[in-house]
Amino acid sequence: MHSSSGLAWFNAIQMVAVLAFAGAVAMFFVGIWNAFIYRLVLDTKAQQERESFLSALRRTILRRVSSFNARTFSRDYLAKIEVTLVKAGNPSELTSPEFVGLQEVSVVAFTLMGAFFWATINLRWIFIPGFIALGWYYPWIWLRDQVKKRHHRMTRALPYNLDLLTLSVEAGLDFAQAVGKVVEKGRQGPLVDELSLMLKNIKLGKTREEALRMMAERNQLAPLTSFCNALIQADRMGTSLGKVLRIQSTQLRDDRTNRAEKLANEAPVKMLFPLIACIFPTVFMVLFGPLIFQAISGG
Repeated sequence: MHSSSGLAWFNAIQMVAVLAFAGAVAMFFVGIWNAFIYRLVLDTKAQQERESFLSALRRTILRRVSSFNARTFSRDYLAKIEVTLVKAGNPSELTSPEFVGLQEVSVVAFTLMGAFFWATINLRWIFIPGFIALGWYYPWIWLRDQVKKRHHRMTRALPYNLDLLTLSVEAGLDFAQAVGKVVEKGRQGPLVDELSLMLKNIKLGKTREEALRMMAERNQLAPLTSFCNALIQADRMGTSLGKVLRIQSTQLRDDRTNRAEKLANEAPVKMLFPLIACIFPTVFMVLFGPLIFQAISGG
């Protein structure tokens, strides 16, 4: 009797060890995929596929329900969505009523998923409202993730493009010509798109201060806002633009170095969870599993 129960415990321990090891291996390869393969090779293609899927969904469903959503939902909620869409770079040129339609489509999809689990694995019906809530908030999670990715790309591109802008101004170009040179020669991305839009606003008659303030309000990114405020202050006080740009460029390089050191210091803390949840249980079960089996079986 003791021997059969001990064997059952040992088999259970072996199964947990195998699952923990498989989880560790899976997390390792997912990390490698995200860090090296997906981001460097397939990120642009995957982004284009997501954009084409959203465009097709917009043509078939979202445009048809957008007029109903514009009349039904409050203006404050739609304005909040509009601000977040602008910060995300207007993915697939979605409008706020169309984004609400995307939430409704997500609710239907997650409700069907919950009904499938309820019918197949006898999931309790009390979990169905959780699936509905998850379906409503999932587009918000996706949109905020798009905002974070766009802000990250802009933060990484800002020091290089600011150096190019500083060199152009110090070479004798005025601000509009220097921004045009950055748009032409700088690293392509959301920051160059924003600078191009700012340059168009200046050419359409906006003052430099108005164009810079509009760019800062559109993106709500702290380094970019600081850069715009410094240029606005220099324009008001009559300070040399080249000197201000040189100071801002140096400050951004220092901030980038400090941010890299901070991320390096956070790496050991982020490694604790996979170590504790996957690696350590496997090691402990390999080391102490036979001892526990012998103690339980009475050997």
